[in-house]
Amino acid sequence: MLFYLSAAQEGGNVGLIVGLIIAIVFIVSTSIFVFATRYKKCPSDKIMVIYGKVGNNKDGGKQSALCIHGGAKLILPLLQQYAFLDLTPFSIQVDLRNALSRQNIRVDVPSSFTVGISTEPGVMQNAAERLLGLSQQLVQDLAKDIIFGQLRLVIATMEIEEINTDRDKFLEAVSSNVETELRKIGLRLINVNVTDISDESGYINALGREAAAKAINDAKKSVAEKDRDGAIGEANARRDQRIEVSYAESTAIDGENKARILIAESDSLRREREAEALRRAIATEKIQSAKASEEAYAAEREAEIARAERERATQHADVIVATQIAKEKLELEAEAQAEQTRRKARGEADGSFSKMEAQARGFMEILSKQASGLSEIVKAAGNSPSEAVKLMIADKIEDLIKIQVEAIKNIKIDKITVWDNGSEKNGTTSTANFLSGLMKSVPPLQELFNMAGMQLPTFLGKDATTTIVPPEPKLPATRSKKQA
Repeated sequence: MLFYLSAAQEGGNVGLIVGLIIAIVFIVSTSIFVFATRYKKCPSDKIMVIYGKVGNNKDGGKQSALCIHGGAKLILPLLQQYAFLDLTPFSIQVDLRNALSRQNIRVDVPSSFTVGISTEPGVMQNAAERLLGLSQQLVQDLAKDIIFGQLRLVIATMEIEEINTDRDKFLEAVSSNVETELRKIGLRLINVNVTDISDESGYINALGREAAAKAINDAKKSVAEKDRDGAIGEANARRDQRIEVSYAESTAIDGENKARILIAESDSLRREREAEALRRAIATEKIQSAKASEEAYAAEREAEIARAERERATQHADVIVATQIAKEKLELEAEAQAEQTRRKARGEADGSFSKMEAQARGFMEILSKQASGLSEIVKAAGNSPSEAVKLMIADKIEDLIKIQVEAIKNIKIDKITVWDNGSEKNGTTSTANFLSGLMKSVPPLQELFNMAGMQLPTFLGKDATTTIVPPEPKLPATRSKKQA
């Protein structure tokens, strides 16, 4: 009985152990299977988007998706799910027509854009939120709409010359604007290719023709400049040739001349040495002869020297001393005459100064007296300058009238012939009018004052408004021609 119980107990333990082993194996196998089926690897040309319960973002909020490019990730069963975004680029043909440029000229800009989903972390998140589940055609249409709008916007801010000639600037502006907008939906711009640019008005074609003409003219100019450079180079080569030939000839001539000079110098040296030898021989003969003469004339020379010394002393006493005395006398006379001249000039200058000073004092005295007299006249006129002027004019009125009379006093009229046909207007005849005009030719006093810039005082009278007609002379009635 005890053995049976012991055996039964051992059998139960073995079954328990086996059950535990089977459970462990099942759990491990299930875990391996689940791990193998839920551990997903992301290919290099795709982005794996894990959505569901993926944790929180940096700001503490719930994260909508987790993007993985490359590597692998375990997808939690029941909590997470995954999908892939294709990174294969796609090309979008944008046939833009009638886009309005900055100059209000409509242009056609057919172009091609290569676009793909971006692998930049922040941009991948935008792609996961906005493009996941969309077909490639829908993504292309969405990108095409964005490209159309931005391309029109860039063209509107640029002139045709910039678009046509500076393609780099145009493509840079397009890439910058389009890239900024595509990043918002998770895309990136890979390449831009503008195939052609044209306009309805033919402005770009005209620019092209202008550029072609400029290029042709530049080419012609370059050819002409090269021809000119060739001609200049040829002329320079000829000049250098002539210079080198002339230099060689001059070098040869110089060598010949130097050789001739050396020969002439050698001949000259030979003749000089011959002459020197001859001179020495003759000099030796002369020296010997001179020594004999020298000894003969030595005593005579000493006598002549003594006689010359005596003559020189005599001349010095007779001529030089007398000349020195005359010279000193002339110097004294010249100094006396110069001193006399200086004293005379100083006296004349003092006299002139005294005379001019006396004249100045006389003029000053006259002006002072005149000023005092004018001051007295003004005081007599009641301190009124205008009344004083009137008094002075009244004092000189007789002289003024005398000057007027003198103006016609010496006029000599030998003969006057007047043709008179009777009376004229105002009952006057031509003769009377002639005499009246002759009298009016004398300047009136009023006009003299006007010419002097003054006004005639009222006490001398006013300007008469009536004309005094001289009496008509009595002439024979039977004659129409009168002589006077």
